[in-house]
Amino acid sequence: MAAFVITSEYVAINSVDLSTYVKSATLNCELSTEDSTTMTDTWSEHVAGIRSASLDIEFVDDFANGLLDDLQWALFIADAAVTFEVRPTSASVGTSNPKFTGSLFVNGHSVGGAHGSLAMKSVSYPVTGAVTRAEA
Repeated sequence: MAAFVITSEYVAINSVDLSTYVKSATLNCELSTEDSTTMTDTWSEHVAGIRSASLDIEFVDDFANGLLDDLQWALFIADAAVTFEVRPTSASVGTSNPKFTGSLFVNGHSVGGAHGSLAMKSVSYPVTGAVTRAEA
């Protein structure tokens, strides 16, 4: 396996490419496990539970009309799930650049930061339903 440095990650929310605002993005997928250990077991036993995911993004903010803050506010107010797509690079989808897609809720909005610092938004959006991985 070749080492890989992320330099052009692709992130789209609600079919809008937001990559130019993204400082970092991480899609976290997890499988819960339930403890099924009984009194007669000498080792703990677990069974697979349900999957969940979240999309964590650090945005460099932009408050101009129709840009990042405006777009994210509209999705926050909408109270509806929207689609997302994440790829390791902005290149075409392929075997070495799979896309991960699903739906998420823009369940928070933030404005502000420290004096003299870059205007940023750090968000963690919960995914609803399945995440799919595709190479084409």
